[in-house]
Amino acid sequence: MAKLLLCTALIVAGCVPTLQPPAEPLPTETLCGAADLQALVGQPAKVLQTMRFGQQVRIIRPGMAVTADFSETRLNIDINANEKISRVYCG
Repeated sequence: MAKLLLCTALIVAGCVPTLQPPAEPLPTETLCGAADLQALVGQPAKVLQTMRFGQQVRIIRPGMAVTADFSETRLNIDINANEKISRVYCG
């Protein structure tokens, strides 16, 4: 009986997952520069008129049609209905 309990305990112990540190996120937000531009979120959209970008930029307003293709080096800037920048991301 003791051997059966020992075997059962060993089998159950083998099913418990080991804790591993989470994998580091991929640096996709640095490829288009979005990581450095997060301070734009919440700013009025008109601040974009004074800025120059060194890569392809897509400014997306509510209801605007956009392509579904993904480009990790393209900067996307979402503008909400209140003409504020709501999101800055690569894609």
